[in-house]
Parts: sequence; C-alpha cells; structure tokens
Amino acid sequence: MKTDRELQEQILAALEWEPGVDAAGIGVSVNDGVVTLQGTVPTFIQRSTAERTARHLFGVRAVANDIQVTPTVATSRTDSAIAQAAANALEWDAAVPDNAIKPTVSNGWVTLNGTVGWQFQMSAAVRAVEHLVGVKGVTNAIMLKPQVSAGDVKTKIENAFKRSAEIDAQRVKVETKDGGVILTGTVHTLVEKDEAERAAWAAPGVTRVDDRLMVTP
Repeated sequence: MKTDRELQEQILAALEWEPGVDAAGIGVSVNDGVVTLQGTVPTFIQRSTAERTARHLFGVRAVANDIQVTPTVATSRTDSAIAQAAANALEWDAAVPDNAIKPTVSNGWVTLNGTVGWQFQMSAAVRAVEHLVGVKGVTNAIMLKPQVSAGDVKTKIENAFKRSAEIDAQRVKVETKDGGVILTGTVHTLVEKDEAERAAWAAPGVTRVDDRLMVTP
C-alpha cells in the first residue's frame, strides 16, 4: 500500500511527464488516497488532462480538481468567439447529431443543451468544445432519451463487464430503473471504476448512472 507521500510524488512525476500539461502551475496534496489538485492552467483541456493523469495512478481513491483555468493573452477569447467556435465544432463532429445540441457561453464557460439518444453522442459533444481556446469550463445539460427496457439495459451492462479485461464483474452489481443505472460493489482502481461507469453509459437507453463503487486498492 502506498503512503500519501509516495502517491503525491508519483502524481507530480506523472504530471511532469504528461506533455499536454504545464505542471509548473499545479500543486498536489493527498489525504488517505484522496487527491486534491490545485493551481492554475491556461486552458480547460489542461485541467481535464491533469485530472485524468491523476486518476490513472494505482492507489488513488478519488480526485478533487480545484485547478482554476486562467487564460493567457494568447488563449483569451470573447464569449462570442467561443460560441461561434463551439457551434462549428459541434457541427463538424460526426458523432454529434445535426442541430441536436446548442451551446451558450458566459464568461468563458460553455453550457451545452439539447437531447440525444446515446451517451457517446453526449460525450462527443463535450469533447468537441472542451479543447477550444478560451474555454474555462463546460456544463453538460444535455438530456438522454430512453430507448430500451430496464431488463435489456441490465443484461447488456453485465455482459459488457464480463467482456472487459479491466473490470472484475463479480465485484460489481447493477441495478436499473426507468433508464437509470446504479453501480455498487468494489473495484481496485479509479481506472476500473471509470471503465465500469463508461460501460454502463454505453448501454442504449441509459439516461443516468449513479456510480457508488468503492475503490479498495
């Protein structure tokens, strides 16, 4: 079992190694495996990448991302420019249905509204805008519409867990109701927890996932 100090040093080293992050402005603290990221970065995608990097380390039980996005002169844009870029990015992304999602921008923060049938379409919309220059954050207000029965959803998710090399299917329990999924049980890493949630979202008709999985390294 890693100590908090060892975990902190490994996260700092991983951030230094990650080419997509300017680690100089990021601080890391760890308490009982719970990681807090602080500091400032010039873009929202760097903030997201820093969190993803920390989540992939063994021993991390949870991540609190308190990093602030502070655009530089080179990365600053008006809300109008960000809104135009976001609309174009959504239009050009083949995974996002035409005219299904509308972005609004306030003080650099993008809010996505609309309705889609699949979670991957929602994820694609978020990815399409989070890397844009000037974006300080993204609020996902996209709605999902159910397409199949709860029984079918449960079976599809359980089968997906069994196929995955990263999920111990016997340790994860699935409950479904009205398009919602509840995951309970234990996993070894945050990556396994993320993969279980991703597999649940991938099932057709899932409108929300309540991930109650506990990380026990």
